[in-house]
Amino acid sequence: MTASNLPPDSADRLLDLLRTFARESRLPEPPEGIGLDTRLESDLGLDSLSRSELIARVEQGLDVRLPDQALMAATAGDLLQMIQGGVDGTETDLSAASIASGADDLEIPAGARTLLEVLDWHRRHAGDRTHILYYDGEDRAHPIRYADLAQGASRVAARLRHAGISPGDTVAVMLPTGPDYFFSFFGILAAGGVPVPIYPPARPQQIEDHLRRHARILDNAGTSFLITVPEARTIAKVMQVQVGSLREVLTLEDIETETPLDDWAAPEPNDIAFLQYTSGSTGDPKGVTLSHADLLANIRAMGEAIAIRADDVFVSWLPLYHDMGLIGAWLGSLYFGVPLISMSPLAFLARPRRWLQAIHQHRGTLSAAPNFAYELCLTRISESQMEGLDLSCWRRAFNGAEPVSAQTLRRFAEHFAPCGLREEALAPVYGLAEAAVGLAFPPVERGPRVDCIDRVRFANSAYALPVDCEDPDAMEVVACGRPLPGYRVRVVDGEGRELPERHEGLLQFQGPSATRGYYRNPAATARLIRDGWHETGDRAYLAGGDIHLSGRVKDLIIRGGRNIYPYEVEQALGELPGIRNGCVVAFAATDPKQGSERLVIVAESKERDPGRRTALQQRARELATDVLGVPPDEIVLAPPRAVLKTSSGKLRRVDTRERYLAGKLFEGPPRPVWQLARVGISGLWGRISRLVSDLPGILYARYAWVLFYLFAPGFWIAGTLVPTLGLRWTFTRFGLRLLGALTGMRVRVSGRENLDAAPSPCVLVANHQGYLDALALILALDRPVSFVAKRELTATPWVGRYLARMGTLFVDRFDVQRSSSESAQLNAALERGASLLFFPEGTFREQPGLMPFRMGAFAAAAQAGVPVIPIAIKGTRERMPGDSFRPTPGRVEVTLGAPIRPEGSDWPAAVALREAARDFIAGHSGGRIRSRIS
Repeated sequence: MTASNLPPDSADRLLDLLRTFARESRLPEPPEGIGLDTRLESDLGLDSLSRSELIARVEQGLDVRLPDQALMAATAGDLLQMIQGGVDGTETDLSAASIASGADDLEIPAGARTLLEVLDWHRRHAGDRTHILYYDGEDRAHPIRYADLAQGASRVAARLRHAGISPGDTVAVMLPTGPDYFFSFFGILAAGGVPVPIYPPARPQQIEDHLRRHARILDNAGTSFLITVPEARTIAKVMQVQVGSLREVLTLEDIETETPLDDWAAPEPNDIAFLQYTSGSTGDPKGVTLSHADLLANIRAMGEAIAIRADDVFVSWLPLYHDMGLIGAWLGSLYFGVPLISMSPLAFLARPRRWLQAIHQHRGTLSAAPNFAYELCLTRISESQMEGLDLSCWRRAFNGAEPVSAQTLRRFAEHFAPCGLREEALAPVYGLAEAAVGLAFPPVERGPRVDCIDRVRFANSAYALPVDCEDPDAMEVVACGRPLPGYRVRVVDGEGRELPERHEGLLQFQGPSATRGYYRNPAATARLIRDGWHETGDRAYLAGGDIHLSGRVKDLIIRGGRNIYPYEVEQALGELPGIRNGCVVAFAATDPKQGSERLVIVAESKERDPGRRTALQQRARELATDVLGVPPDEIVLAPPRAVLKTSSGKLRRVDTRERYLAGKLFEGPPRPVWQLARVGISGLWGRISRLVSDLPGILYARYAWVLFYLFAPGFWIAGTLVPTLGLRWTFTRFGLRLLGALTGMRVRVSGRENLDAAPSPCVLVANHQGYLDALALILALDRPVSFVAKRELTATPWVGRYLARMGTLFVDRFDVQRSSSESAQLNAALERGASLLFFPEGTFREQPGLMPFRMGAFAAAAQAGVPVIPIAIKGTRERMPGDSFRPTPGRVEVTLGAPIRPEGSDWPAAVALREAARDFIAGHSGGRIRSRIS
């Protein structure tokens, strides 16, 4: 039936279907009944899985096919509008589209050091090959070749450059799965930025929680730009109020009109490739810092572990803001050159059969999903929908990102065995963002392995004693694989002592992709890395070389000397009729009266009848006691949406516990417009508070600049007219001392006697921390020296003329060994008796630490046979940070070292001068050495 010939009673039929669904699901029907204005989430408590079931019933009952966006409908009236715009209800297949399964032999960019080099390699070697086949919500195929990806990235990079992006700027990507996402990720890298994937808002009823969580993430990342869809501009603008660093919100409208950027950035392997924020980040956002080297190391290790082949095809609906979808599915496919069949998570949730159909149609060999996805296929794909599906090509069905159920593995293998699915294809895996994505995979061609252990012994002594799986006290623990090649894992106790096999404790790892830490969060980084090992945050035991996970450290409940993990009881209670599956959390809460830990279980229920609620609560208590071996202190039957979840569907136990302790479990969310207003007001208040706290600093900075502009013209004129260099130097130092006295900036000098004792001429070298370095050196030195500066400074006449009058020598680059004329100019100055002052780093950065020293100063000193005096500057970065021109009062320290005499005039002598000077400066400036590579 088409939309044009729908019967006039479509609204009544829809409401009848909705009422029937509500009764069967025991939904909390509103007092006024179910009508077109009934809100599907806040009034009925429908989550994504409930909506998916409802949409399936509506399509069958009205013989229509709804768009995927029906899952996001706010009211029954919204559903009716979509029904009226629907099409024939016949089940459709994915549009036919051919895709090459790969080359005869696996060709990979083995020499690539960064993601941009990987893309460029494929563009040059196989630009016309299809890299991604993306299916939109209408099941239409959109092929993206390697050349298309590079071209789209170049256009996005051009838009970012026009917007004013600077190297190292973080750029948030809030886009759904699709070509724009792929183009944006690499476009940010090509423009020199750092991508920060975040998830778009899913449901209007949770908009306030979404904005507050993302605002904390973007603020921690110091985000400069946000790329999103035009429809999200309002939401993005509200976020801009809360995030002070967010300069502009960009969309990709008319992106095809942009002239592609040819001048791509050239990051180093250890530069940040992107920041992966955990979806559950709340008050303390933890952005995992992943470099290009980290990602490539992890991707290569995973490819080796699964024995990647030239004929592999990866099929994925996983969200691209999550590491398993972004790295495991997309970037892994990109590196190895295997085709990626991509669809949105919404497409999968609306019609789970699409996932398996794509594997069948494109002969997919690799795919991955969390455990719930396999469960959804079991409940939503009927036997009739399985007809014609051939899954014999599926060689690795990865299951990870959330606890893996042994029961799900068995049922999925049995259910889809008639479709050719081999049990050996099912592969429980383990990974975490701190390792990039993957840490442990099972051996190739080995099926799932389940360890049966004594539940009571494990809870009391943390020892995993093997028992017969038929034992009533047996607990099933799924093996999640062995460490990837090049990685190591161990289990330790609370004191860091390594434990033997089958003893449960804290799981730690080492490996080539282990993150350097959390972005701008040194406290969390210090907790992450201990004695060279990275904490996973998980508890586990090792057996037979496999990792067996028992639970998250933060979720462990200790009661009566027993270790209790919430997963088993949550899963068991979720199976009870009347309790919403996947919406149960167990946690420990402190009793405010007794000060002891209480075991609390919160379970969502749509049951409203008081008698049935009491009976359900009692059944839940009995079942929980059977599973845990101890009775829970409290079971709370809460309304739908009371149990909080992350964007990827994981339970937010800590946040739900906070809601429980605050007595807010039974509070419904306000309407989206009020949520937006509250977030906007809080953001404005935050900006006002920051402005008030920053006001003294702003006023001081303006005062300092006013003084500078008052003094500068007079001193410039006098300085250029004074006849001798010595007088000009004295006059300039007097002006700077006066300015420093009036602004509260003081320069403390030590080691000046080293300069007095040094012969003239000599070469002075100083570290470069900020804009005030040259001024601090003029104050520190009581005799004229000639600064060696970049010739670009002469482009501003008033600056260039003054510097020239101060004896400055201008060169095109500091590495004077490459320019004989500039080398001769410096040698001539030394022969005249002039002392030269270099900044061998060439420039400065906002981040602390010494950059590599260029060789020009040291080569000049060695050739002329004059000593080098190292000078360490400390404090100018704090007085005027490199990312602003806002000065602050305080002290600057300048330390002059003893003269270092060259031991020859050749290149090794120059290198020795550089190393000695660098060691002195590093020791006295407080700057760690970044690298010794020149």
